[in-house]
Parts: sequence; structure tokens; C-alpha cells
Amino acid sequence: MLKKADETMGFKDKLVIFDTTLRDGEQSPGASMTKDEKLRIAKLLEKMNVDVIEAGFAVSSQGDFDAVKLIADNVRDSRICSLSRAMIGDIERAGEALRGASAGRIHTFIATSPIHMEYKLQMQPDEVLAQAVGAVKIARDLIDDVEFSLEDASRTNFDFMCRITEAVIDAGASTINFPDTVGYSAPGEYGDIMERLLNTVPNADKAIFSVHCHNDLGLAVANSLSAVQRGARQVECTINGLGERAGNASLEELVMAIRTRQDLYPVKTDVNPSYIVPISRLVSNITGFPVQPNKAIVGANAFAHESGIHQDGVLKMRETYEIMKAEDVGWSNNKLSLGKLSGRAAFAARLKDLDISFDAKDDFERAFKRFKDIADKKKEIFDEDLQALVSDVQMGTEDNALTLVGLEVLSKSGQSPHAKIIIRYQDKDHRAESSGDGAVDAIFNAIEKLINSETELQLYSVNAVTQGTDSQGGVTVRLEKNGRIINGQGSDTDILFASAKAYLHALTLMRNPGRLHPQLGGI
Repeated sequence: MLKKADETMGFKDKLVIFDTTLRDGEQSPGASMTKDEKLRIAKLLEKMNVDVIEAGFAVSSQGDFDAVKLIADNVRDSRICSLSRAMIGDIERAGEALRGASAGRIHTFIATSPIHMEYKLQMQPDEVLAQAVGAVKIARDLIDDVEFSLEDASRTNFDFMCRITEAVIDAGASTINFPDTVGYSAPGEYGDIMERLLNTVPNADKAIFSVHCHNDLGLAVANSLSAVQRGARQVECTINGLGERAGNASLEELVMAIRTRQDLYPVKTDVNPSYIVPISRLVSNITGFPVQPNKAIVGANAFAHESGIHQDGVLKMRETYEIMKAEDVGWSNNKLSLGKLSGRAAFAARLKDLDISFDAKDDFERAFKRFKDIADKKKEIFDEDLQALVSDVQMGTEDNALTLVGLEVLSKSGQSPHAKIIIRYQDKDHRAESSGDGAVDAIFNAIEKLINSETELQLYSVNAVTQGTDSQGGVTVRLEKNGRIINGQGSDTDILFASAKAYLHALTLMRNPGRLHPQLGGI
């Protein structure tokens, strides 16, 4: 059953965890996700007991609308949210996408800082207030849970902040969000603002006060925690801190800080931390944004001890150098107990455990065949391998998909590498060959002979999907065209094959229509 925001846990207040990986996280340059990939992430967030999942910005594109609707129709134990500007069309589109949700929320916003009102909106404060109130009322007529955000709250005049907050609560908003939109604030300052608001706004007790912090100064988590100490009861965050520019407050860091320092924070969360590492890796795999080794909680070095003194201390008493258990956040629980002799039933059961499903039987069979191929090449198979192969299969079902059929690369000392490639597009095979400065360059040149995409390669990155010399390689290719940036991903035990898949995936995504940014297009 859906957990209600007003539930308490013992003497601790309930802190609502609002995940915006699928909306704000996707606004990272190149971090596009398909609706099926978004559903995979949403299902795991649901398993984690995340309270609210912001599934997208429904009006931004048909793809975003479809993703929000798909998640709203299939996720039952988390509240599903869609962002909307304070505009009738946005709000109605969000309401339509959320119609099938067991519990839905419309999240509407308008900028409130002087610089935004003057230069972006070209509106007076009273006009902004009137539009905010009108938007909340329209949303409240469509759904029983409305969140309102004061965009750029940390640079907003305090008296105006109080005025608009009181007005939108009276209009029906039950959650009020005070974003540090550009990562401008500092912890003490931000916490003070939260406390002053709670003490000044007459009807503050009728709403949950929320924070949404960006990491431009590296203070997103610190600012969020400061606000929680001073009365905020919802935090908006993303997996791996993904998000625009320097990113958002990291869900895993917030949750584990509150869990580890229960002496400091007057709140508890319902989040099951054992899913933190699995979802971190899933998001990384889908977006092509690798997790830095020294990233807190989910980085490969997060629980590694190089120093002999540290190693000795941990062996004698873990708590000497570890403030949390690695297994509590999902480390060491990722091995898949399947092998090359495993059948369809065992494979299907593991997919079910990971909340992975296919709409078509053919897609399942393709995934199973891919699993068998990997099992022939690898001694050990991990959940990350399974997630990567599912991504590969789903890439092949996208609209206008460019699929790798065959690849041959010849590389000899003293000679330029030469690549021959076969690509399937709309059920027809197309062949090309080319040379290059290296094997990967030759592959990309051969593809371009067929596609002539007129894109510019911005990034080529290789990361091991798991561990060992037989690990699959995960390749990310970032392409740019006319200011639009797209990431493509591919995985294979052969890096050259993975590279070709990633480039073709990026080209496939580039062919699909772009999305409207929530802060563009006017209010």
C-alpha cells in the first residue's frame, strides 16, 4: 500500500523522499532515456520504497508524456509526479498522463526571483503571484495532490516568498518546494531561510515544506540536510546526483547520512538502502554516465582500504574506519547464479526479480539468446551484465533503430585499421567499409559512409560493466548536432562491437524528436 506523507516513525518525523532522476536527471546533457528504461528505473525506485517519483515533464514531448503515463499505469506503491509550468496546457497534459496512477501528483512551478521575473518572465511580482495561484487551483481541480515550486527560491525576496507561499497553500497546494535552482545557497543560510519560512507563513502547518538543491558549488547535499534540520520534510534528489550542470543532491548520500547520523537528524526515511548500489549501476548503465570511483556510498572505492593501518583496524573492529556496512547499501549482492546451462525458466525468474519484462515474446527470446552468448564468454555473470543486455535488446526495438548485424576489423602493424560493417535499418541490410586512424575510428567512418549524420563526436568512453578480464565493456558515445547532445550506449565482451553499438544507438536517438526544456518556452 502507498505510504502516506503524514506517517511518523516512532519519535522521528517522516522525511518524504522525492526522486527526480527521470526528470531533472534526464536534463543532464546527453542523458536521454527511453520510456522502457524509465520504467525499469521507476520499478526499482518503487522497490526501494521511494515515496514520490517524478516521472517526467509530460508536455515536453510525446515521448515524455508516454513515459509518465507508462510509469503511472504500472507503478502502484510510489506516488507518481509530473512537472508542469504554471500554464493551463502544461497542467492539463500532466493530469492526463497521471490519470491511471494509484496516487498522482502535479508539480507546477514559476520563477520568483527578481532576476528571473524581470528578464525571463518579464512579469511583475503581483502577476507572478496571480499566475501561481491560478495554476494551483487548476491543478487541484484535476488531482488531490499538488506541489508548487518557487523557482530560484534561494535568490527570491523573503517577503515575496512568504506572500506567494501563503497564497498557494490557500489555493490547495499541499507541498511547497523551495529550490536552490542554481546552487547558489550555503548550508547555514539555506537552513535559516527554511526555519524563517516555517515560523513566518501563517498557514505553514497545512503543507509539507520541501527542498530541491543543485550542486553548482558542491553543496547540494549539505544544503538539503541543513534544511531538514530546520524543518523541511521532503527532499528532492536523484540517483548518483545526476542532473543539470553539476547535478542534484544525491539520493544515496542523503538517505545514508540520515540513517548513519540519527543523533543529528530528527527524521527517518522509508527507503530500503540495500537497493542503492543496484539502482546506481542501473542508472549509470542506462545513461552512460559512469560513477566516479571515489563517489560516496556507490563509488568502487567507497569501502576500499589501501592503508595498512586502516586494513588492520577494520579487521580488528569494522567500525574503526567504516561508519556503515557495505552490504547495507547493496554491495556484494549482485552476482547472478545462472550459467550457460541455465534455461528459459531460470532466466525469466531472474528477470522478474529485477522487475524487467518485455512486451513481446520475440524480445524475450532475443534477450535469452544474448544471455547465452554472454554466458559462453564469461565465467561469472552479474546483475549488471543482465541489465546491460536488456538495454541492448531494448535499443534494437526503438523507432528508426539502426542495428549492428556484422562487423569485421583488420588491424596490422604499419597499416591503417580497416573496418567492414553491416547495419540493419527498416528490415534491410546495408554494407560499408572504411579505414581510420584506429580500429574505433575506422568503425565510425564506415558507419558515417552509410548514415552521413553530420554530427560531431564529443565523447568516447569505455568502462567495465563488472569486474575481471572477461567483463563486458560498456561504451558511451556522445554526439552533438546543431546544439543538441545525445549519449549512446553499447555493451559487449568485445570493445569494438560495443563501440559500434554505442555509435548506432546515439544516431538512432538523434533521429527522434527533441524535448522541450521545462524552463524554456515561456511561462
